Amino acid sequence: MNTFPLFFKLEDRKVLIVGGGEVALRKADLLSRAGACITILAPDISHELQALLTDDKHQFIYENYNKTYMSGARVIIAATDDETLNHQIHADATELNIPVNVVDTPHLCDFIFPAIIDRNPIVIGISSNGKAPVLARLLRARLETLIPQGYGKLAKLAGEFRSEVKAKIPTLTGRRQFWERAFEGQVSQLMFAGNETEAAAQLKADLDSTAAAISKKSDDANSVRESDTIKPVASDEPEKALPAVGEVYIVGAGPGDPELLTFKALRLMQQADVVFYDALVSPQVLDLCRRDADKVFVGKKRSNHTVAQLGINELLVNHAKQGRRVVRLKGGDPFIFGRGGEEIESLRAHNVPYQVVPGITAANAAASYAGIPLTHRDHSQSVRFVTGFLKAGAPNSNFENFLNTDETVVFYMGLHSLARLTEGLVDAGRSSETPIAIVSNASMPNQQVLTGTLATIVAKQEQAQLPTPALLIMGDVVSLHHDLAWYNLQNQQHSQNSDDIAKNWLREGSRGEAVQQPIDQQAHALSMVANLATQQGDGLEQLIID
Repeated sequence: MNTFPLFFKLEDRKVLIVGGGEVALRKADLLSRAGACITILAPDISHELQALLTDDKHQFIYENYNKTYMSGARVIIAATDDETLNHQIHADATELNIPVNVVDTPHLCDFIFPAIIDRNPIVIGISSNGKAPVLARLLRARLETLIPQGYGKLAKLAGEFRSEVKAKIPTLTGRRQFWERAFEGQVSQLMFAGNETEAAAQLKADLDSTAAAISKKSDDANSVRESDTIKPVASDEPEKALPAVGEVYIVGAGPGDPELLTFKALRLMQQADVVFYDALVSPQVLDLCRRDADKVFVGKKRSNHTVAQLGINELLVNHAKQGRRVVRLKGGDPFIFGRGGEEIESLRAHNVPYQVVPGITAANAAASYAGIPLTHRDHSQSVRFVTGFLKAGAPNSNFENFLNTDETVVFYMGLHSLARLTEGLVDAGRSSETPIAIVSNASMPNQQVLTGTLATIVAKQEQAQLPTPALLIMGDVVSLHHDLAWYNLQNQQHSQNSDDIAKNWLREGSRGEAVQQPIDQQAHALSMVANLATQQGDGLEQLIID
């Protein structure tokens, strides 16, 4: 180690910052969060600094630097752009044996401001010893994704129970095992889910159960000693863990772009004991799950269900009853044609605890990555999500519901019934010139977008043969695709005719040859979170957003 990591207690301690500009503002912001009493010394002090340090314990001195102001300071920060002055501040602080940091001058720093992850009271600092501060910040960003805010509250809860745990569990080994169960089990999950009262109650119940088990074991050991039938139990023998409490996490894996996976989804995936995943989750996303987790495919494709929904419900319940942490991993969002509601109904019926983690659904992803806003003040004031098929595979033929020209309609699972949908819409009264787009593999490197009208899209698709997973977007907003498309344009060849340009109405894209794109190591590790979420949908399910 080039430096030794230490954490300073600065609450109600004087910190002198020489300088009154932007650099001083950044340091003052951090130090004020630690409770320091900050003195700003500079002839000119910014309004931002004055607005930040409004507490009476802080002080502003509108003067040039003078060594006498170092008196009583716990640490000193030189935040000026005067190199000579910075050297003088360093020399004076060194003479007084006060730690000093000269900003952006590593060789004049007794200590370094690390990149900080704040989960009070948990604090993590990352430092490159001044060699690569940007890299340190990038590493912090990586860790931020893995450490939820709930850890701070969990640490505070542990602090509240620390004395009681020490009194009721006499051995170090026993206390360690108790806290490991708490931090890895139901207590932590309740806290991360925002159920602080329930988490405290669960920790109290676990402690009482553990104390009762220790007492019983001690009584049994005393009885054994008296009878001299077996050897006494060692006083530091690890207390046996209580049976784990199982839980099910219904996790939305998002549409495909790995960076769209939520922090919470990644955390739960990495602690799962078993993962049940569907057909829209690729091998790459499974690599993000815990390495030693059991991974079970329960995918459902059109007219081909590997495991029936009732069977999936039973699997989730049974594995949770065995005390396992179960992830049900779904492409897109669990509550938009993902059957998440049916699964949690089953979990509730069997008193199995669960959490639901939303994911970015296919409609949002496909529209965003295709440059087709689902709503637009000039084109569409509402959006409707519709499944192409009803329960038991019956086609959705309620075309009269989709005739509003001020509304965008997104069809999930509609590609295989494209001809039936377009004909039915026209027959029901929708204009044959209504713009419609097919978005295939949305947000993925091989994304393709094909645009046309209700009258032309079938023929275009017969020629282009865009693959599933794909969905359909119908409405005037499709006319914006050509101008607003931004993602993976190399893989899309756009064609226009003069009539379209004159009307500024519909820009038509045709299928282009796929372009091999380089993927860096990070993107490869996290790539393909899920193929486009054309989630399974039972029943006539529609979501209307005004």
